Amino acid sequence: MMKVTIEELEAYLLDHYSNGGVDQSLFMKLVEEVGEVAEVLNKKAGRKFSDNEDLQAQLGNELADVIHYAVAIAALNGLNMNEVIIEKDKAASIKYNHRTNLEQFVIDKRKKAKSVFEEE
Repeated sequence: MMKVTIEELEAYLLDHYSNGGVDQSLFMKLVEEVGEVAEVLNKKAGRKFSDNEDLQAQLGNELADVIHYAVAIAALNGLNMNEVIIEKDKAASIKYNHRTNLEQFVIDKRKKAKSVFEEE
């Protein structure tokens, strides 16, 4: 299955919304999608009625929409979310005394994958 980087998604959404993607309207869509995530989670938890729906698929689709609109807003504002996410996680890792941070986790995971590949 194809994988997409944050930078590729940002470029795609910038291209997609550059002719009229307005922050405020994208933000309203984001809020709407967050509400839909809440509705699915309420159904999964039994707090709302569910009629034999595929809640797992619905949750994935609604979260994809949340990511779509959040990244679109970032792209239209010239933010490099890859950089922002890594730096914000570093600060949170220190503040909350995490065992590792996202950057180190990815580095370690890539090293492990490379060593497994080299052994084959």
